Amino acid sequence: MRVAGVNIPDNKKAHIALRYIYGVGPVNAIHILKASHIDTEKHAKDLTPEEVNKIQSYLEKHIKVEGELRQVIRQNINRLKDIKAYRGIRHLRRLPVRGQRTKTNSRTVRGNVRKTAGSGKRKVELK
Repeated sequence: MRVAGVNIPDNKKAHIALRYIYGVGPVNAIHILKASHIDTEKHAKDLTPEEVNKIQSYLEKHIKVEGELRQVIRQNINRLKDIKAYRGIRHLRRLPVRGQRTKTNSRTVRGNVRKTAGSGKRKVELK
């Protein structure tokens, strides 16, 4: 079953399966099912095509998901970069944006840089 261009797993309950869509979290998934008048405990494989269409139409009307949401987020980040805001500069330099420390614990953002100090002595060449 495909909803919003994403394959939804059949073996999971509907409110869990909807979370596979980018932009739909736990609260949104339950809200979508209640607005579409579908039981939240129903499995995804048991959904009728009519119920799937209800979910699809609700997503299109009320919630930005997948490509549209990614585009909005990208635009917001580019706006921060353009106005040279602090957060925008952090994005430009590929550093943590949300106030995390950088002396340690930012290896993944900095590209897993490991600079270990040696003993300081040069090894003497054998003659």
